[in-house]
Amino acid sequence: MGCARILSVLRRCKQLQDDDTSTPLARCLGLLDLTALGVGSTLGLGVYVLAGAVAKTVAGPAVTLSFLVAAIASAFAGLCYAEFASRVPKAGSAYVYSYVSVGEFIAFTIGWNLILEYVIGTASVAKGMANYIDSLTNNTIGKTMASVAPINVSFLADYPDFFAFALVLLITILLCIGVKESTKLNNMFTALNLATVIVVVIAGATKSDPANWKIQLEDVPPEYQSAAGAGGFMPWGVAGVMAGAAKCFFGFVGFDCVATTGEEAKDPKKDIPLSIVLSLIIIFVSYFSIATVLTMMWPYYLQDADAPFPHVFTETGMPVIKWIVTVGAIFALCTSLLGAMFPLPRVLYAMGTDGVLFRPLANIYSRTKTPLLATVISGLLSAIMAAIFNLNQLIDMMSIGTLLAYTIVATSVLILRYEDEGTPLALQGCKPRPETPYSVARQTFNVLGIKTPTWLSATIAKCTILIFFALALVTCALMRWEAAGPALGVALGVLGAALIVLLVVLYRQPRHNVEHLSFKVPLVPLVPYLSVCMNVYLMVQLDHQTWVRFIIWLVIGYAIYFFYGLRNSSLNEKNLPVTETNGKVDDKQQITTKF
Repeated sequence: MGCARILSVLRRCKQLQDDDTSTPLARCLGLLDLTALGVGSTLGLGVYVLAGAVAKTVAGPAVTLSFLVAAIASAFAGLCYAEFASRVPKAGSAYVYSYVSVGEFIAFTIGWNLILEYVIGTASVAKGMANYIDSLTNNTIGKTMASVAPINVSFLADYPDFFAFALVLLITILLCIGVKESTKLNNMFTALNLATVIVVVIAGATKSDPANWKIQLEDVPPEYQSAAGAGGFMPWGVAGVMAGAAKCFFGFVGFDCVATTGEEAKDPKKDIPLSIVLSLIIIFVSYFSIATVLTMMWPYYLQDADAPFPHVFTETGMPVIKWIVTVGAIFALCTSLLGAMFPLPRVLYAMGTDGVLFRPLANIYSRTKTPLLATVISGLLSAIMAAIFNLNQLIDMMSIGTLLAYTIVATSVLILRYEDEGTPLALQGCKPRPETPYSVARQTFNVLGIKTPTWLSATIAKCTILIFFALALVTCALMRWEAAGPALGVALGVLGAALIVLLVVLYRQPRHNVEHLSFKVPLVPLVPYLSVCMNVYLMVQLDHQTWVRFIIWLVIGYAIYFFYGLRNSSLNEKNLPVTETNGKVDDKQQITTKF
């Protein structure tokens, strides 16, 4: 009974009424503001730094395909976020979505990972911006600091980056002033960013040469051949394209910040899903165009990994465009920094409001209507990370937290679509039903063609999703295994067939009606199914040190939850209404969840 009681507490869900739109935050963001926030927070390092670095060392001209693969993975995740935003128009992004739908423990896990994503995201953009500006001055700052104050620790940066530290603090002050004011500045910077992208594409197209996509290894100068792969469009083959996709995925991280504005958007159920979709479209078109022009203008092995476009426009005799791009890139990185940090105080505010994190984080400053303490703490954490870690470490640490959050959101979409709406979530899985092996087998493939979810169909769907996640993890891990042979091929074939069978089982189960939602994920279960597969695959591409850091982060988070959040949660009260999977209250059922 003790284990069952603890499990019921971990699965308790937050209730949300349809008319629950009250908030101490300022509702001042329209569709244009939200789209600009999504584009501005994402379209930064990917354009001005990432494309050149991946082209030079990982994928070659096929960096365009890497961006395409990363865009598909992000699009699947974006569709899942958009559906959740139409279900739950509250601040907190995926944390609140999962709290309302699948339970408190999963919600804390995803919220804790969102904190990691946004802290590291802010730090990485600040670090990239500092490196970009430093590269324009022949790395004067870096060389000076490395000689004056070196850090001789293997897992830290070479020197304390006080420039990146100052950049984060500057953005923190701006966010403390108010959402409306910072959004206006973000809109202006985003417009300048997009204008710069257009100038780069048009100017670069005049200097593009398709022959740079067909450079053979024997045509590469001898001094560069060791770093040029096999030449051609894909110098490092399909493996290089996929490894590049794992890195290019970083360039799409940030669109989900729009989902944290549920209590600051004027019409969250309509505008947030639409702005997410619009943001992803604009971002992909920009990345693909930029990568195409960059690799056609100049051979991939001669790219500058820190500041590719100033280098390329200098080499092709276009100094005026170089400085336009340089100024535009600085503005773009500023808005990317603002967008990267904007969601973090909102997540801390949501978790503090619910009591699973320290409640003072939910305090709102009445004058600016912003979570002031959460914003200041966010800025200090991000600034410290930017000062002491290098860029590659930050990118890997952020990616794993983001990918896990995307995976849980996609999984939650699957769970919600197959839930039995007639049974409250807290009682599902506990209600005995007299089922026979024959009836279970019959419902597994829905032989009778049942159209409405039942307790049995929902249970089969949840078991299928659990098995699917485990098999997807094993399959992706084996795909990374370097040892090749018949046994590995047979194992992957069997696992692939099993994943297809599980997809068919999910497809056959009845799903409840979601016509009332302003946005719905299309082709369920295929889209969230593929989203989980791609996210898990990208996660296993990360090195073991990243996994170790991630596990340590989770251990710290779970210690806070079990020693503080579990007892201080707002749901830790008597006679809580049982919530259904869509977060609405069933007044006929009452349970006691005092822990």
